[in-house]
Amino acid sequence: MVELLFFAYRDFTGEPDAILRDLGFGRAHHRVLHFVNRNPGLRVADLLEILRITKQSLARVLKQLVAEGYVAQERPASDRRERRLHLTPKGADLANRLLAMQTRRISRAIGDMSPEMRLGAQRFLLAIVGDADRADVWRMISRSPLSPGTHAREDE
Repeated sequence: MVELLFFAYRDFTGEPDAILRDLGFGRAHHRVLHFVNRNPGLRVADLLEILRITKQSLARVLKQLVAEGYVAQERPASDRRERRLHLTPKGADLANRLLAMQTRRISRAIGDMSPEMRLGAQRFLLAIVGDADRADVWRMISRSPLSPGTHAREDE
C-alpha cells in the first residue's frame, strides 16, 4: 500500500509539476495556488496552518507568486495586521488548469467504481489524515454541512 501511494502521488503530481517547472515554480507554489483558489480570502495564518510550513518558507513562495501576478494580498481595514489572499485572473487560470489535470486523473481512476467503492476510497484517504486533524480537514474540504461518507467529490 505504501508503494502504491508513492506511485499514485508521483503520477498525480507529475503533469502539474511539469507546468510549474516551466514557470519556475514547485509544489509549494501549487499548494498555495490550490488552497487560495478553493478558499478566496484565505488568511495567511490559516494557510500556514493548512500547509504546516514555516513563515519563512511561505513568505518566499508568496513573494514570488505576488511578484509574478498570480496572487494578490489585501489587508482588511478592520485589522491591518491580517493578510488575506486572492488569486488574480492569471493565478485562477493556472490553478484551475492544474486542478483540471488532477480531476481528470481522479475521474479516470474512479469512473467505473460503484458509489460504495468511491465512498470507500474517500474514507480510506480521510482515515490516513491524523486523528486530531480529521474533522477539521473534512470541514474544510466538504464545503457543506454533510458528515463524512455522505458524498465523494472528485476534486477533493
